[in-house]
Amino acid sequence: MKILYYDCFSGISGDMNLGAMIDLGVDKTYLTDELNKLKLEGWELIVEKDQRHGISGTRATVKQTRHEHVHRHMSDIEKIINDSGLDEKTKKLSNKIFRHVADAEGFVHGVPSDTVHFHEVGAVDSIIDIVGAAICFNALKIEEVAVSTVELGSGFVKCAHGTLPVPAPATVEIIKGLPVRKGGVDFEATTPTGAAILKTLVTQTKMPLTMTIEKTAYGVGQKDHPDVPNLLRVFVGQTEEKTTGHDAVLIECNIDDMNPEFFEHISEELFKVGASDVFISNIIMKKGRPANVLNVICENGSADSVKEIIFTESTSVGTRTIPFRKDTLVRKFDTLQTIYGEVSVKRSFYNDKQVSCKPEYDECRKIASERGLPVKEVYNEIIAAIAGQKYKK
Repeated sequence: MKILYYDCFSGISGDMNLGAMIDLGVDKTYLTDELNKLKLEGWELIVEKDQRHGISGTRATVKQTRHEHVHRHMSDIEKIINDSGLDEKTKKLSNKIFRHVADAEGFVHGVPSDTVHFHEVGAVDSIIDIVGAAICFNALKIEEVAVSTVELGSGFVKCAHGTLPVPAPATVEIIKGLPVRKGGVDFEATTPTGAAILKTLVTQTKMPLTMTIEKTAYGVGQKDHPDVPNLLRVFVGQTEEKTTGHDAVLIECNIDDMNPEFFEHISEELFKVGASDVFISNIIMKKGRPANVLNVICENGSADSVKEIIFTESTSVGTRTIPFRKDTLVRKFDTLQTIYGEVSVKRSFYNDKQVSCKPEYDECRKIASERGLPVKEVYNEIIAAIAGQKYKK
């Protein structure tokens, strides 16, 4: 299993993450070409080698080539991403990162997340940092993400709302559920953008017990601290676990007095705030009344956001939260040459033995739509190609 480990001894920001991903091997030209699909003007990505305390890494800086006077809402950000030429996986991941920021800002300012005015995070450089993070993550084909204790920093930071204590209130909300420490450096070590990237990607909050490190890389920050190098260190390696597992929670509630048409909207909102699965079961309640159980699986850090959606969007007046361990098969992604061109396939392993292999449904649906074919025909054709090709472990 391919795993990415974030060692955030000096925090994390959007530009440090971009630098680390490029240092890992993501090609700058590829990244820039993908980012240009956003159709945003007025920016330039500057990539250069740099050092902190004698350690060499990559510094990535998004330079705005013209001044903006725009404060964007979440809907504006989603429109930019959804109307772009990026692939669906990157769009979904980018929106998910931004949604964590919107929810946090909404909570801090006491307004609905969709009405939040993005200031710093809505600027072109932050859009590039966040969408760039999604592009790099998908390009590296990472299967699990782990994180160290995250340094938050100390002191004060100036922003559109004035001078705020470090960590900024939005950062505190976003990074709930992840291990943190404060005061290791005297500046804002972790930004809302950096926190949102971690919140979205991280699947476990400690380094694997056994990990074969394949590559180490460094993203260089904009600060030069005398005691602690302003670097984001990342490792990529392999683990040989039978399954991948981490702690999660099941949040559920009984609903017998709501228009069932609302479930689709509620499910969409739950996925936006970090739910990994949403499903509905039919039950019979007291007095023989038919009802439904709304079940939501999520990470511990997303539990509060999930409950907020349930209580504000449904008619439920109470939820049950059940902690459990989630175990999944080790998964690897490959590309397969088919009559439709290259298609992504997902392979699942148990005890290092492949137990299943199937195409990504979204790609099958896109191919079917573009060619005017039934989805089942495309899917079956790719399954036949899988069966006829020998895979290496």
